[in-house]
Amino acid sequence: MSVAGTWNVKMETPMGTREAVLALDASGSALQGKMEAPDGSTDIYDGTVSGNILSWKANITSPMALTLEFSATVEGDSMTGTVKLGMFGDVPMSGTRG
Repeated sequence: MSVAGTWNVKMETPMGTREAVLALDASGSALQGKMEAPDGSTDIYDGTVSGNILSWKANITSPMALTLEFSATVEGDSMTGTVKLGMFGDVPMSGTRG
């Protein structure tokens, strides 16, 4: 299953729903890409693909400096999973391929 493409994701954070656009590409078990949000953009890193299971990290600086740790499952053009927000714990995330 290909996970490549542009994904519109929503994260249900303690500060409300945060939206971002992910541009993902996979080569074997490696996942690369970029995350763009209203507060800026960043490259993802430590990305992996195992079947339809994805994981990656992204560093943000706004509204505060955090490393986001994503874990998601892709089913067709939908993804669901969680994002670890550092000391704030895990929050749900979902996305659709655009």
